[in-house]
Amino acid sequence: MTIHKKGQAHWEGNIKQGKGTVSTESGALKEQPYGFNTRFEGKPGTNPEELIGAAHSACFSMALSLMLGNEGYTPESIDTVADVSLDKVGEGFKITKVALQSRVTLPGIDDAAFEKIINQAKEGCPVSQLMNTEITLDYQLN
Repeated sequence: MTIHKKGQAHWEGNIKQGKGTVSTESGALKEQPYGFNTRFEGKPGTNPEELIGAAHSACFSMALSLMLGNEGYTPESIDTVADVSLDKVGEGFKITKVALQSRVTLPGIDDAAFEKIINQAKEGCPVSQLMNTEITLDYQLN
């Protein structure tokens, strides 16, 4: 079974003064502005790195929920942040690291069992598998 989901972008102009919009097939994002100023100057709008961070944190949280469920556990909550690092490398830029930080509320699980499952989720999440960069994981179990 193959699932297809689409995102799209529109861009006008040069890199510094140009502007664009991004949208998703579902309509969750509809013509959200992005540009050099939203990516590098902190102006309102989105940028590719925060969209990757949102996708990665959502994917990881779902993978963790699935893997915990496969072992008979149901988490009360999973809150994950993906801190995506964009660095100047040579003449261009590269995503050099994603730091996942997850806070999980799940009473009644052994620490060793949880650590094994959460690390499997980090490796097994489809977005993690897509990334060609260092991925770290820090977590808090409540």
